[in-house]
Amino acid sequence: MSLYLDYAATTPLDGGVKKEMARAEAVFANPASFHEAGRKARDLLDGARQSIAQILSVKTEEIIFTGSGTESINLAILGVARANRNFGNHIVTTNIEHFAVLKSCQQLEREGFEITYVPAEKNGIVDSARLERSLKKETILVSVMQANNEIGTLQPIRRLGQMLQDMRRETGQRYPYFHTDACQATGALNVNPHSLNVDLLSFNGSKIYGPKGVGALFVRRGLHLQPIIFGGSQERGLRAGTESVVLAIGLATALKITYARQEQDGSTLSKLRDEAIKEILETIHFSELNGHPQKRLPNNLNISFKHVEGEMLTTYLSDRGIYVSTGSACTTTATGPSHVIRALGVNTREWGNIRITLGRETTKWDLKKLVKNLETGVNYLRRLKK
Repeated sequence: MSLYLDYAATTPLDGGVKKEMARAEAVFANPASFHEAGRKARDLLDGARQSIAQILSVKTEEIIFTGSGTESINLAILGVARANRNFGNHIVTTNIEHFAVLKSCQQLEREGFEITYVPAEKNGIVDSARLERSLKKETILVSVMQANNEIGTLQPIRRLGQMLQDMRRETGQRYPYFHTDACQATGALNVNPHSLNVDLLSFNGSKIYGPKGVGALFVRRGLHLQPIIFGGSQERGLRAGTESVVLAIGLATALKITYARQEQDGSTLSKLRDEAIKEILETIHFSELNGHPQKRLPNNLNISFKHVEGEMLTTYLSDRGIYVSTGSACTTTATGPSHVIRALGVNTREWGNIRITLGRETTKWDLKKLVKNLETGVNYLRRLKK
């Protein structure tokens, strides 16, 4: 029987979400159509948007549906930069962001923008004072992820947001705007944009037991963006294309269920995570946890092993029906340590890492099975290297 421990890559579809999506499938009309069938589809779409807005304590019109978390992030970064270039051409982010952020910034560099990549500390957390020193009068956007998708560390988003708000009050300017990638954080943490002091917030369905192929972007009212997809006037003119009512319903339902379970799941997963970390580090010599030991997602363990290649260990476990990863699923074609692990200063020539992420179905017996196979696999691979 297989053991899935790669919930950071994607989660299974929740049964309740599946039921609501099945009901919505009966309403197939285009929500932009003016006939009765179209109005029914529009009502469902509006209802999904309203449900998400209520959960996040924001206005309905501040929620924009997208095709993924990546698209949401692209729209936030490219959209803000291009729409506000006359006010500044400097953007600040970190060196451990998801590639959706980093490659958007690289594209803007090709367009003449200046990007500052603030390095994370060895514990995977970005120092607020260091980020503050990187700001300039030309800075129009700061983008920092709420929780890292590889090592699970949590960033001081609320503190950074407050700092930026105080700066704007002092200067009388609207800038810099503040965006956070909350794709990994949603469901595990508070992602209320106003509580976090952010202007833009990205999340998606595939990380919260919802459907793949749908995400959303919170855009604070009054903030101007340029679209990155052109066509019709859907989503306030920011995201052309016929909206998927079924996926919107799925995202809204998943968010509702996840929020209802957040405290229960967080407590259970944190205990399992800490037990697993302790057992792995005590059982397997020359193993180290990556990222802050406490300030991390409740389901994330990222561990390096000396004289073991992460890809080989992942393959060894996969052959035995245990599914983990070395990092982001968006970089599976790349070999070797990820940019996040390298940013922590890990000696990647001698140490290889794997990411283990737990989910609602994970039990302590699952983790015992993991540790047993992990110990055997590490010892086997180390012998091969001799």
